[in-house]
Amino acid sequence: MTTKLRMGYFGAAMFAAVLMGTSAMGAEGGPLPGEGLSQSYRESQMDNYEYQLVEPIKMADNLYYVGPGYVGVYLITTPEGHILIDAAEDPYVEHVLGNIRKVGADPADIKYILISHGHLDHFGGVAAIQDLSGAEVGAVAEDWALIRERANQTGRNEGPNPRAPREDFVIAEGDTLELGGNTFTFHVTPGHTAGVMSAEFTVWDNGTPHKAFFSGGTGGRPGLEEIAVESTSRVVQYPDIEVFLPNHAWNEGNPYPNGSIFERAQRIAPGQPNPFIDGAAWREWIDKSHQRNVERWAEIEAAEHAEHATPQPQ
Repeated sequence: MTTKLRMGYFGAAMFAAVLMGTSAMGAEGGPLPGEGLSQSYRESQMDNYEYQLVEPIKMADNLYYVGPGYVGVYLITTPEGHILIDAAEDPYVEHVLGNIRKVGADPADIKYILISHGHLDHFGGVAAIQDLSGAEVGAVAEDWALIRERANQTGRNEGPNPRAPREDFVIAEGDTLELGGNTFTFHVTPGHTAGVMSAEFTVWDNGTPHKAFFSGGTGGRPGLEEIAVESTSRVVQYPDIEVFLPNHAWNEGNPYPNGSIFERAQRIAPGQPNPFIDGAAWREWIDKSHQRNVERWAEIEAAEHAEHATPQPQ
């Protein structure tokens, strides 16, 4: 199969519109004072549908951001078909499909869909895209269980139950997936959920290879703080990572250094270095993420120790 892909960069007009307080589609909105652009998609403009309809971003020769503003959806292209990481949820599934087409890819050529974790904003659109493409879908075992559980509940705003995709394979630590000359190495990094898929793979920038890392989530949710420490203690040791794919362009508490997806997209310019290739920013961010998890778990342990050490009234 021969696939011709065209560039999917945000244009200069798109950025000017954002900075003037409008989205790519002309919707009113924009970051509030003190709020970053990536942050605005998950904070002040979370419910602004038109604002969320961002253009696709070409991050590397074979890597595109194709989601709405608030949740990361990534397309990795190969000569033998494509891999999609997450799929957003309605009402943004058609937008994801439209962005895939805008970069010159055919959704029917998606061979695999990888689910980062079992939250609806990440898996909600997977079943529809699986129907269209016939793609095989994979997730970590604990997240498959979470997806099945969530599919038995009403959708957002008392809407219909979300559809669970067909369960084609289970991702385990150290598993690999090969497609079109690219090998994905999977890691199970619980903390955000009891599962969480993360992955290492290669992207090319003008033909030069760079190691990329997708994180399904690094922060510890209530009850998972200890295991989050174990996860980031492993991730912090992965060498030579230069391109980071966050599950959200902005996550509360530890913003990505020097800007995340949308800030970096604004810096794309002909003849200039690719702003998404930044190993130093990755190293700073993952070190801080791990330290944050360590400190949070230490606070929890200290509080539990103090509670048990307090004399109980007779």
